[in-house]
Amino acid sequence: MLIGVIADDFTGASDIANTLVKGVAPEGGLKTAQFCGIPTGEIGDGIEAGVISLKSRTAPVEDAVSESLAALEWLLSQGCKQIVFKYCSTFDSTPAGNIGPVADALAKALDAKGVVVCPAFPGTGRTIYQGHLFVGDRLLNESGMQNHPLTPMTDPNLSRVLRRQTASSVGLVPLAQVQAGGATLQRAFESATERFLVADAVADADLLRLGQALCSATLITGGSGIALGLPRNFHQAGLAGAQDVEAEATVSGPEAILAGSCSGATRGQIEEHEQAHPTLAIDVPGVMEGTVTEDTLLEFYRANQGKAPLAYSAGKPDAVAEIQARFGRKAVAHRLDALFANVARALVRAGYRRIVVAGGETSGAVAQAVAEALNVSAMVVGREIDPGIPILTLGEEVPVTLALKSGNFGASDFFAKALTMMEGAP
Repeated sequence: MLIGVIADDFTGASDIANTLVKGVAPEGGLKTAQFCGIPTGEIGDGIEAGVISLKSRTAPVEDAVSESLAALEWLLSQGCKQIVFKYCSTFDSTPAGNIGPVADALAKALDAKGVVVCPAFPGTGRTIYQGHLFVGDRLLNESGMQNHPLTPMTDPNLSRVLRRQTASSVGLVPLAQVQAGGATLQRAFESATERFLVADAVADADLLRLGQALCSATLITGGSGIALGLPRNFHQAGLAGAQDVEAEATVSGPEAILAGSCSGATRGQIEEHEQAHPTLAIDVPGVMEGTVTEDTLLEFYRANQGKAPLAYSAGKPDAVAEIQARFGRKAVAHRLDALFANVARALVRAGYRRIVVAGGETSGAVAQAVAEALNVSAMVVGREIDPGIPILTLGEEVPVTLALKSGNFGASDFFAKALTMMEGAP
């Protein structure tokens, strides 16, 4: 493998895997596989980029660091020349969060300095200017992320957030320096005395300049956008081959949509979907009290097979806060993850072939359950549904397709479109 990615959640892993598969014209991307957790043993089939999906974003710091270092060890054993630590493009991490400690541990293990920190993803409205993260035309802390139920972001200054999480030095590569590009930008990283450098980026062109300047970097951190220009470096060095994502197999068969995200974007997508398709609002207090079980959801899916049925636990911030106050935030998250995982496992065993998931934690639970049900760990990354969301295929003889959507990603018609594209439609 050429590039190894350590992703702190499953939707983020799919996001960056999608970026690596696409690359940029004329060279294109890399043949990429996404893994549910840390694989064991060797991989084959000419995989050029491997993305390890962890659930470390909200894990205890010690667990997040140890899992990330174990992932690093496996990726290095596969011959990876460059390591990317992928986190969310909204940098969602509390002051006691894991981005700083994990990045620090990886940097020390690789003896790396001048490590870029760049969660920018202009294609989805995430940009960085003077070290401040914007979502569209709003600062991060005014974008709705301040209300995130698990990782509320109340400070848009990435350097300041990172300094609360690590004792390592943090510098800034301002936009003018990024846009100068070339050898000047490359020297800024290679001669840096700081451990980390937050890099401005307001357009894809800035990410491509960063990618070129980071051609010799052993460690890179950021959102999926930072990987945009990385495949080109390996193509130009003659180390990567051509690949065609359009040639991937398509799948027909029973379908289900599971939504655990509470983001405004996901709630809007649910409202759009329910105009023409059956939906089930999951009674979360009922789940906590045991009156709503996986059988409740399975009965709903069976009754509406062929109609793109969607079950969701999404709610508005005040309703979510009320439920969390009543039952405990971690307890609610754990119970819902378990519910979605058990439902997904049962769906696969019942012959369901197309599963769409919304929400980072939900996606992690579902992807792991599906992989366990099929006894596989690798997911082949295929066509892009919407920016940052590819089709993932698990298994060979009777393949199952997944689409793992981060809460804020996807067009308003994402759910129906994803199911249609899994069958091979344009």
